[in-house]
Amino acid sequence: MLEALLYGTLTGIGLCLTFGTVFFSLVQNSVDNGFRTGVKIAFGVFISDVIFVFFAIFGTTFLPDVSNFQKWIAAAGIVFLLILGVNNFVNGQPKIAYPKTRFGNLLYYFTTGFLLNALNPVNFITWVTIATYIRSNLHFHMGQVVTFFGASVIAVFVIECAIAFYANKLKRLFTPKVVLIFNRVTGAVFILIAGQIAYTTFIK
Repeated sequence: MLEALLYGTLTGIGLCLTFGTVFFSLVQNSVDNGFRTGVKIAFGVFISDVIFVFFAIFGTTFLPDVSNFQKWIAAAGIVFLLILGVNNFVNGQPKIAYPKTRFGNLLYYFTTGFLLNALNPVNFITWVTIATYIRSNLHFHMGQVVTFFGASVIAVFVIECAIAFYANKLKRLFTPKVVLIFNRVTGAVFILIAGQIAYTTFIK
């Protein structure tokens, strides 16, 4: 069990330091709107990961039997990322204010984190690949598998909360001009990842 706990924790730490859309969204919103906003986004990601892990462990038989289901999810993710990306470019000069938030409610930020994670097919494939590996190569039994994934998703949540915390602590370095540049870089990341998903899903 200790081996599964250790490997799961290390895997979770590695997964949340990939500098993808969630990372940039965490930093951006924590700087703009405070640490609690980042935690709300991280919680949305956590719930999304728990759902992914459930299907990775127990199979996809509970998923709806819809033709080209993965492509529909990918298309929704592309649209969502493009909207976020374009919004970051056209949005006016951001205001650095704490503890006030731009949208001001838990549901918005939770949904943002959840969708950023859930609508990227790569995330689900990653969890399924990990589940296959630990069963076939590490020969974990069910108890170890559950321990491994439990440690992984908790580690992801804790590290993402830490990212939000330290991003907010460093907010003094983020002048309005720096924040504007960072927001536009974040928008570019969202648009590029949307393009990558579109290429790998519909073209490649």
